[in-house]
Amino acid sequence: MSFVKQSNANAAATIISRLQKRNMEGYFCETSEEAVKMAISLMPEGSVISWGGSMSISECGLMDAIQDGNYTLIDRAKARTPQEKREIYAKTVMADYYLMSTNAITMEGELVNIDGFCNRVACLCAGPEHVIVIAGMNKVVRTVQDGIDRIRTKAAPPNTVRLNKNTPCAKTGICGDCYSPDCICSQIVITRRSGIPGRIKIILVNEDLGF
Repeated sequence: MSFVKQSNANAAATIISRLQKRNMEGYFCETSEEAVKMAISLMPEGSVISWGGSMSISECGLMDAIQDGNYTLIDRAKARTPQEKREIYAKTVMADYYLMSTNAITMEGELVNIDGFCNRVACLCAGPEHVIVIAGMNKVVRTVQDGIDRIRTKAAPPNTVRLNKNTPCAKTGICGDCYSPDCICSQIVITRRSGIPGRIKIILVNEDLGF
């Protein structure tokens, strides 16, 4: 194991120990393949699953795994009208499992997320019975402010390019602290604990995943 990988493993152990006092469960996997197996082991067959927009859960292979599994999937991408989007979101709130990543996680175990339409952070805060977060060790930061800085410098600009948004950061690669109609930074949510013990489960992966 490389020195960086070992350091990541040490950091993950520290984070996981600190998640416990926050009523959140932490797991560590060396590879995406292990992380997918871990996530699948947490979701019984027949579960109702939905997800937020996340490169991490796609890159690690979890999306492919649930498509092949015995689950009921709620896919917002299938909505064709605003009304259908509302109906699908209503079903998402009642899902057994909600899959997502986090924009950043601090060494103290706090989750830092910024959203545009906020369906993802809304489901993180309340609604689905369980939330499973897949996060590469590239998402680890020291403090909440470091997490916000990370989002504005490393996550939001490439995300706006991916989503074909007309924002300053999409054009310059630098956060413009904008109020653009296409802005994907409407709300900042800091998750410092889970009100329901064990509802939020975080799988840290010793790889770079997502933005």
